[in-house]
Amino acid sequence: MTKKKKMHTGAKARKNRRLVILSSIVAGLATVFVIGSIIYVIFGMDDGFSEKAAHTEMSETGLAALDSSQDGSAIDPFSGMAITAASVEKIDTKNEETEYINQDIVDAIVAGGKTVSKALSGRPATVEMTDENRSTFASIDSCLIENSSKVTVAVTSDGIPKSDDKYYYLFEEKIYEDSIGEDAEPLSKIYKGDDTSFTINLNKGDSSSKLFSKFSVAVKLDGEYVSIAHPKFITNPEACAGYSYGGMSHKSIKGILPDPLRIGELSDLGVSYCTYNIPLSHILSTSGGIAYTYGGVTYHFKQGAIETYDYLFKRLNGMGIDVAAIVLNDASTSAFPEITHPDARHGSTAPYYMFNAVNDGGVKACAAIGSFLANRYSGSGHGNVSMWIIANEVNARREYNYMPFVDVNTYSNAFADAFRVFYNAIKSQNSAAKVYWSIDQRWTYNTQKTGDYDAKDVLDIFTATISEYGNIDWGLAAHPYSFPNENTPFWKPTKYTNHTVSTPVISMDNLEVLTNYMQRDEMRDTSGNVRSIILSEIGYSSTSGETMQAAAFAYAYTKMEKNGYIDALMFSRQTDASDEIAALGLALGLQTTGGHHKYIYNVFKYIDTDKRNEVVSFAYDIVGTKF
Repeated sequence: MTKKKKMHTGAKARKNRRLVILSSIVAGLATVFVIGSIIYVIFGMDDGFSEKAAHTEMSETGLAALDSSQDGSAIDPFSGMAITAASVEKIDTKNEETEYINQDIVDAIVAGGKTVSKALSGRPATVEMTDENRSTFASIDSCLIENSSKVTVAVTSDGIPKSDDKYYYLFEEKIYEDSIGEDAEPLSKIYKGDDTSFTINLNKGDSSSKLFSKFSVAVKLDGEYVSIAHPKFITNPEACAGYSYGGMSHKSIKGILPDPLRIGELSDLGVSYCTYNIPLSHILSTSGGIAYTYGGVTYHFKQGAIETYDYLFKRLNGMGIDVAAIVLNDASTSAFPEITHPDARHGSTAPYYMFNAVNDGGVKACAAIGSFLANRYSGSGHGNVSMWIIANEVNARREYNYMPFVDVNTYSNAFADAFRVFYNAIKSQNSAAKVYWSIDQRWTYNTQKTGDYDAKDVLDIFTATISEYGNIDWGLAAHPYSFPNENTPFWKPTKYTNHTVSTPVISMDNLEVLTNYMQRDEMRDTSGNVRSIILSEIGYSSTSGETMQAAAFAYAYTKMEKNGYIDALMFSRQTDASDEIAALGLALGLQTTGGHHKYIYNVFKYIDTDKRNEVVSFAYDIVGTKF
C-alpha cells in the first residue's frame, strides 16, 4: 500500500518552503559548475583560465560560506554535513596557496541537486479547472472520526488546481444547506496536493458540534471561495460512542408487539424480540422532569414516562428479550414546533409527522432526542434497546409520516436528512445499535394516486441520497402484510403479487423479491454486506377464522426462516386492539381483548421448538402444500 505524503502547515511548512527554495538555488549553481567542468574537459579552456584559478574560485566560494558564520562553519543543505576549515585542503604551489573543496562536499552538493530536481519533476501537475469539472475536481474520499474527538477529511485529486493561492480550504455546511454560505469562513486551510487531509475538532454534544454537518473543500478563485468537491458527512459516528450494546444472543428470530398488561406471558411464548412505540408526545415536556442539555440547548423529558420505559425495558431484558424501539413524531406542533417539518405543522389529521431537518432548531432537537434515548438505553442501568426504528411506514405519507404532497424526490430527501440526524445521534452514543426505517407492502402499487408513494421509489431515492453524501449502515424494517390487509390467505393468487421486481405488492408470498433486491450492489452496507432486514410488523386477522389466521402465520414464519435474510420477525400483536377491530375489522392478536387464547397462540409458542411439526401440520390442507 502506498504511504500517503504527510502535509505540514504553519511554521514548519514555511521552513520547508525556504529550504526547498535554497536547495533549488544551490542545486542550480552546482549543476552549472558540473556542466562547465565537463565542457572544460572535453573542449579545453582558455590558457588564461588556469587550473589554479578554477580551484581558487571554488575555494573562495566555499570559504565565503565559512566566513559568514560566527563559528567558522556552515551546513550543507543537502547532506547536513558541517563545512569547516578542516574540510578544505591547502596545497602550496610556487609559494602560492591553492585551496580545494573536499570531494565529499562536492559529491553531496551534486547529489542534493539531483534529489531536488527529482522531487520537483515528481510533483503533481498544476491543472486549469473548467466550468464542467470545477465542482468535482477533487474528491472527499472519507470523513471519519479519529481518537473519539477529531474529524479527518481525506481529499484526493488528479493534479493540483490553479487558483488564487496555494491552499485548499475546508468548509462546514449544515445538513440543510446546498452550498457554501456567502459569509462562511473556512474551518481550516492546507497546502494543495493531490493526496492530503484536514483534521479538525469534533466538539461532540456542544453548540459547535460537527457530528451532523457535511464538509466541502474549496479554493479561492478571483477572490471568492469555490467548492471543488462534493460534500460528505461523517460516516462513522460510532467512533465517539461511550456504549456498545448490540443485543443478546438468540436461537430464534421470533418477536412480537407486546401487551404491557400481559408482559408475563412473553416467557411462556418464548419470544426473543419485542417492538415498542415511543411517541414523542409521551416523553417530551416544556419544563421540569429530566433536563438534558445538547448542542447548547436544554430539553426536558417527562420523568414518569421515562421511568415507565425504564421499568418495561429492564423487565424485558431480564426475560432475555431484546427491544426494538420505534420513535414516532406526534409532538405538539404548538409546544414543540421545531421537531416537525415546517410544511407539516398544519393541515393534517395524521397521527405522525415528518421530522424536521431543514433548520438548525429541528436538527438540534432531533439530535437531542436520539442522543438522550440512546444514551439512556444502552448500558446506563435503565434497560437496553438494541434496535431503533425511526418513523413508521415512511412511504405512507398521508397516514403515518405526514407532510404536504410533493414530488417523491423532495419527500424522500427530507426524510433521509432527518434519518441521518437520528442515526448519527444514536450511533454516537451506542456504537453497536442498529438503526432502521420502515416501509409498507405497497412496492410499485402506484400509490401516488392515493397521495402516498411507492415503497420501492422511496427506498431507491433514500439509498442513493445516503450513499451520495456518505454511506452508513442503516437497516430496513419491512411490513409485508397481505393486500388488502384482511386477505389472510396470502398464498392465493391475486393481481397484486407476483415474483418479479415490478410486483405491485410484497407480502409473505413473494418476500424473496425484497431480499433479492437488497442484495444488489448499490443497496449493500459500507462493508459490502446485505443490510440488516427485520419484519417489524406482520400479522393476520382472525376475522376469517382462528385456524386460517394460525395457518397463515405458520406458513409465513416458515417462508421467512427459509429466506435466510431476515434478522427478526415481530408479530403484530400479542392482544387484539379494539381500535383496529372497530376501524379496520382487523383482529391481529394471539388472544382476544378479554384474554382468550386463539388457535394461533400455541402455533406461535412452539413453531421454533421441537414441537414445530406437531403444531403446524394442521395448516398443510388449508394452505394446500406441505412446508
